[in-house]
Amino acid sequence: MQQTLATEITQTGVGLHSGASTQVRILPAEAGSGRYFVRVDLPNTPIIPAQVTAVSQTVLSTQLGKTEASVRTVEHLLAALAGMGVDNVRIEIDGPEVPLLDGSAKVWTESIAQVGLVSQTLTIENAPQPINEPIWVRQEDAFVCALPAPATRFTYGIDFELPAISNQWHSWSPPTDPGNTDASFAAEIAPARTFGLLHQIEYLQKSGLIKGGSLENALVCGPDGWLNPPLRFANEPVRHKILDLVGDLSLLGTFPCAHFLAYKASHNLHVQLAQKIWDLRPGSGK
Repeated sequence: MQQTLATEITQTGVGLHSGASTQVRILPAEAGSGRYFVRVDLPNTPIIPAQVTAVSQTVLSTQLGKTEASVRTVEHLLAALAGMGVDNVRIEIDGPEVPLLDGSAKVWTESIAQVGLVSQTLTIENAPQPINEPIWVRQEDAFVCALPAPATRFTYGIDFELPAISNQWHSWSPPTDPGNTDASFAAEIAPARTFGLLHQIEYLQKSGLIKGGSLENALVCGPDGWLNPPLRFANEPVRHKILDLVGDLSLLGTFPCAHFLAYKASHNLHVQLAQKIWDLRPGSGK
């Protein structure tokens, strides 16, 4: 079984890095079509599949691209769709970046819950193979891996010198009861907001990044603590990293049964792991 939206969702907001205001319309799609973006502002309305093979950049966000068309910062929206069990949707966007909204996936999950889902029947072919041996990607002391496991689980660890963040770990497993999966994700992971470090902001802005960032859509941490408390969870930063990981691994289409474990990782490492898993599919030639 697969699922799509019962009706369309529309949201408008500012992109984190571009600072551009865009509108997103998420529409029901046929079974087997997957999740895909459509740049309705460009000639011929190019389609960009939400697949790991379409990733074109991973600098502080995940960007998908095809020929001249691209769409950036897709991870929060894709995490919401995957976490809420939405397999097939057409995502129309009139600009280069998905709106950041409040910095989390909360608005997306609430919108999905409000419109509801419709079941679709499809025999899934070429699904991800079970993870029978550990798959690792690492860079210095940062890593992300997929470990054989009886059920899907996401575990993340972060470590920062700033006392307000320090060392945090969190683990989340989608409930085995399909009827509770969306509620679990919406309550435990989706509300966690993106966060930044005060001493890095000026450098990032001079580099042409985070043009749309503000204290309204991102948590900011400095030596003396958080500039814009309160936090939604005591360990909100590491929960947000799980949100990013879910979004990046959603580019596989469906999650293979595995324990996904990450430490101090990044979008780049997430996508590298997804690519390794994608290459295990039958017919990949790898």
